[in-house]
Amino acid sequence: MTALTAATGAVNPVGAGLAAAVPAPGQTVRVGGDLKAAARQQGDDWLFGRCSITTPLPEGYPAPTPPGAIDLKTYPSIRRAEFSATNANPDIGMNVGFFPLFNHIKRRDIAMTSPVEMDYAGMAPVAAAKQSAASASMPPSWTMSFVYRTPELGPVGDDAKDSRVKVVDTKPQTFVSVGMQGFYGIDNVRRGIAKLNEWLAANPQWEAVGDPRSLYYNGPERANRDKWLEVQLPVRQRNASSDGAPK
Repeated sequence: MTALTAATGAVNPVGAGLAAAVPAPGQTVRVGGDLKAAARQQGDDWLFGRCSITTPLPEGYPAPTPPGAIDLKTYPSIRRAEFSATNANPDIGMNVGFFPLFNHIKRRDIAMTSPVEMDYAGMAPVAAAKQSAASASMPPSWTMSFVYRTPELGPVGDDAKDSRVKVVDTKPQTFVSVGMQGFYGIDNVRRGIAKLNEWLAANPQWEAVGDPRSLYYNGPERANRDKWLEVQLPVRQRNASSDGAPK
């Protein structure tokens, strides 16, 4: 197994025992896919092949997973502005959610960061016999979020100017993540979930503990073929306590 340093994105060999450990907040462990893939950091930017991220990540956020790689990574608590919807196609709804969130950070004079986070309710991994039916369905609800650069920016709670936007502090969470390249949409999310389901089946010491999400690192100015994204599932070690630590 390999570990990915949050500071540089370089892939380094680690001991076998570390492969089963929960990464510390902000840290990443390479666990599958292209074991040699490494994103390069240049200032606040991240580069990998034709892909690049030119908008800063939140402080303490793990390094992006390169397309083709699968990582375990732990996210610290972050502050983010959320817009949620039910019974709406997320591919169309992203446009609906974007402008309320953009206007929110503009009113508060908060700089744009990346990625845009999309959480999908009701798309958690299911038994293999039910996966084909689940893969064709739309999530019953979803949440689009803009992440703050630091958790000290602004207050939490409803936006006084737009109650559809809520500011929350997330809890630290470990995810298994597959890096991908291409169009931002639910079809690519399903492909990512399928890859992560395969990884979970091959690594039964880990289990999914919630619904998937996607991380979208680029804006509409980037060609679809060159867009960088991740699909993630929250996970914990089996026989772990509620805080994720082994019993």
